[in-house]
Amino acid sequence: MFEPFYFSSEPLSALADQHRDAFRNARPFPHVVLNDFLPNSVLDKVVAEFPEPGSTPWKRFDKATSKKLASEGDAFFGEFTRHVLTQFNSATFLGFLEDLTGIDGLVGDPYFEGGGLHQIERGGFLKVHADFNRHEKLRLDRRLNVLVYLNKDWEESYGGALELWNREMTRAEKRIFPVFNRFMVFATTDFAYHGHPEPLACPPDRTRRSMALYYYTNGRPTQEQSSGHSTLYQARPGERRARARRAVERVTPPVLLDAARHAKRRMVSH
Repeated sequence: MFEPFYFSSEPLSALADQHRDAFRNARPFPHVVLNDFLPNSVLDKVVAEFPEPGSTPWKRFDKATSKKLASEGDAFFGEFTRHVLTQFNSATFLGFLEDLTGIDGLVGDPYFEGGGLHQIERGGFLKVHADFNRHEKLRLDRRLNVLVYLNKDWEESYGGALELWNREMTRAEKRIFPVFNRFMVFATTDFAYHGHPEPLACPPDRTRRSMALYYYTNGRPTQEQSSGHSTLYQARPGERRARARRAVERVTPPVLLDAARHAKRRMVSH
């Protein structure tokens, strides 16, 4: 058995009052970042239970858009981890999110569809994107993401910062490093572009670990409505040029490509 952890409404209410305006006015989209959100002892236990990359049947993504590990459901959560994640779906915590964000009628996801535990190994990444907007099983609209980072002694040289990009995809307006006990909540819309697109440079024996919780409502504001969709990946400015170049290379005969490269080298040399 373990000593249980429960959220308390009074300190959460104070946090909501303190950070409500910051959340709503944040750029490039509503969000707030809080350090030391949970007692360290609680997350120490979660870290102790956190599965290594090869120890459980992680769902593995290895694509051009993402290279990461994610849990499916709650089958391999440790006992204490499952208890903590349940608290993030409790009425007390949902009330805090509603007070903080102004979004009423929030519903947690007991299925952890896309959420739960996430882990990125060295070289992994997640390209900039907007999240899927509907929970097909619950038939609800996705409105909020909550992230809790679990990485002690994380150095900036490791990378892995969550980048928040503007609607025009011209620049990242904020970078949040995934340090231990850092909590983040942000609104999810078709233009809430975020990701950590550069490959992780942590030591081989380290991974970027987090808990992820998603929250839903029955409907959403008219100005945010769109057809149901999966993840919407976005190209950064340099990636657009690289993608166009690769597309040209796929349809151009090699002899013509070689001639073009030779001509370019001659122009540079002169």
